[in-house]
Amino acid sequence: MRVLLDANILISYLLADEDSALVGIVRAGVLGQFTLLLPEELLEELARKARNKPYLVGKIAPESLAQLAAILTDVAETIPRITDVIPAVTRDPKDDYLLAYSLVGQADFLVTGDHDLLALGQVGDTRIITVREFWDLLNRR
Repeated sequence: MRVLLDANILISYLLADEDSALVGIVRAGVLGQFTLLLPEELLEELARKARNKPYLVGKIAPESLAQLAAILTDVAETIPRITDVIPAVTRDPKDDYLLAYSLVGQADFLVTGDHDLLALGQVGDTRIITVREFWDLLNRR
């Protein structure tokens, strides 16, 4: 199973309680229970949001962010940067890169909390689902 986690999922992971579904999903990916896909741009978005969003500054320690990035880089399958123009598909053009990387990385699932992405339901062979849906799927396996 090939899975791309949206940056908002990883940010929420850094803020989550230890026993949350978010923590369980990220741990499962790190432990190899599914193939975690990692576009370079996703790490850049994660760092940018943690530094620039006022509600996140001070809540996410730079060391925690660096540690997560290092772990993900070690365990995930890196998807090379897309250099072609990425077509507009969603209402928010900043989300289009996730769909493109889902297709390039042949993701079975894109896990997100973004309503614009969730509204699509599926793009190509990639199902777009919530944390809860993915957590339930993992627990049924």
